Amino acid sequence: MLELSRCTVFFMPYPSKTDRETILAAAVDQAALQGLERLSMRSLAASLGLAPNALYRYFADKAQLESAISAEAANRLHQELAAASGKCGPEQALLRMARAYLHFARTNRFLYEIFMACRSKSTEDDQPHERLWGYVVMQVAKLCGEAKAAECSVALWAFLHGFAELDSAGAIDGGKPASSFEFGLKAWIVAAKK
Repeated sequence: MLELSRCTVFFMPYPSKTDRETILAAAVDQAALQGLERLSMRSLAASLGLAPNALYRYFADKAQLESAISAEAANRLHQELAAASGKCGPEQALLRMARAYLHFARTNRFLYEIFMACRSKSTEDDQPHERLWGYVVMQVAKLCGEAKAAECSVALWAFLHGFAELDSAGAIDGGKPASSFEFGLKAWIVAAKK
């Protein structure tokens, strides 16, 4: 008969309260506060009271976790744009959505960066990005029609992202009026309606 060693080995099992959503929520919170550079599987596991290996049951690697965080950021941005557009007419809805986009980029700096930088090849994590894009195209189509909706949406997206990057870099300060955002939006609306 084999005798077991007198050493006690402690394993951190997969607690029943741990699931993908709990891990992702903690990762999103940590990334939102510190950015991806400071997020590690080890620090995330420690914040949840888990062994780092427990995370790999739900996320194969850090890249897969980053992809899931990006998908969650897309969901949150989508919710903000939908709430901003409300039941307004097309032009007013798009103006409000654009302001909400910039507000999201300003107030969720790290999540916005992750949203823009980390896209997945996984169908599941890419769906929120596709739904967000579809929502924007649908709203833009109400202003300019189906035929020009994709083209106008790309132009709007480029303007919003470009302005968010300038704003983040502090390039809008120092004599460059913040009203240029409103000017750019109105110019885009005029062009989209033609």
